[in-house]
Amino acid sequence: MHPKIMVVDDEPDTIDLVKIILESENIEVIGASSGFECLELMDVEKPDLILLDIMMPDMNGWETFHKIKEKDPGLPVAMLTVKSQEFDKMLGLHVLKADDYITKPFSRKELIKRTKELLGTKIPNS
Repeated sequence: MHPKIMVVDDEPDTIDLVKIILESENIEVIGASSGFECLELMDVEKPDLILLDIMMPDMNGWETFHKIKEKDPGLPVAMLTVKSQEFDKMLGLHVLKADDYITKPFSRKELIKRTKELLGTKIPNS
């Protein structure tokens, strides 16, 4: 069984890029274009990890993060964002306790490495 992640981003190109990169590593990728869609799909898809954009309309990433953690406190959530200022990283990692903070643009190698680290034991041996 392959691990499953959900990418939440209002930019379809970002979701497509993450899919192309991670599916080549036998990681199933589901996309959600908003925080609302993410919360609806969580119960159905049961992802092992969520990669979450911060800057989205309607419900931003921080609001979505809180709602994800209310539903499933143990589910790892990594922020995937263009907000690269040190303040934003500190807020995400140390105040809100996101599991990781990946800035766009990211390299293929970095995304694979950090995703696999977050998935940990859910990655089957090759």
